[in-house]
Amino acid sequence: MGNLKIGVALWSLGSTSTMEEFEKRLDMAVAAGVKAVQPWCVDEPKWKLVCALDPDRCATPAQRAAVRNACESRGLAISGFCAQLAGPKTLGGFGEEPNLPARIEKTKKALRFAAEVGSPIVTTHIGPIPEDRNSAMYKLFLNTTKDVMKDADQSGGIFALETGQETAQVLKQFIEDVGSPNLKVNYDPANMLKHGPAEGVAVLAPYIVHTHAKDKHPQTGKPTVGQGAVPWDAYLAELKKIGYSGWYALEDESGAADVLASITFGRTFLEKY
Repeated sequence: MGNLKIGVALWSLGSTSTMEEFEKRLDMAVAAGVKAVQPWCVDEPKWKLVCALDPDRCATPAQRAAVRNACESRGLAISGFCAQLAGPKTLGGFGEEPNLPARIEKTKKALRFAAEVGSPIVTTHIGPIPEDRNSAMYKLFLNTTKDVMKDADQSGGIFALETGQETAQVLKQFIEDVGSPNLKVNYDPANMLKHGPAEGVAVLAPYIVHTHAKDKHPQTGKPTVGQGAVPWDAYLAELKKIGYSGWYALEDESGAADVLASITFGRTFLEKY
């Protein structure tokens, strides 16, 4: 058996619109044999998604302590949170109007929430970052993210941008252009299949603080880890080479009836490493 720290992206197991649902998903995570969870923590009206952990709902110190206690009482760590929002056209929409200020404010609140709960990593896609650093769109992405990071640097939140919407080189350049010590990367190998899952690790090495363990079957698209096109031997070797010692949060957003079996299979597969 290997020594990887294996958790689960909690939304894979179903919705958490109430605290009762949240605790039910935690029990499912325990049944899958993982050691940590990454909960969702924002509402998203575009998807009619309601989350019990939204910072405007889970707002008091007592409520936030209850989130941590619910996990700890089950022997589960919190690897981080997910604050995925949707723009009018793109996932994240940090380069899109309208309603951009509202998405930015919600992201800031999520980062403050995560820091207060004691698991400060918040992951998200912010939208496809343009390659042209002189474009108006790039500058909007840059200014928007700098605004978020000014707040996060004060609160202690760690904003981990998820890979896949652009190349590793473009994402690295963007992080360096923002220039915040708390702007990092959540690496997803399945999202990087078109760019090179193993190759991108070396490029983004200084910034990787969290990963999603996800796969993609070339014919069915099934995300079960170990049953798809991700080159796990090479990918995990690269992560070990750079000294990555963080969490691997299994993610299966298929909504399939056998999702618990998928997560359990993935956990067993990763334990070999």
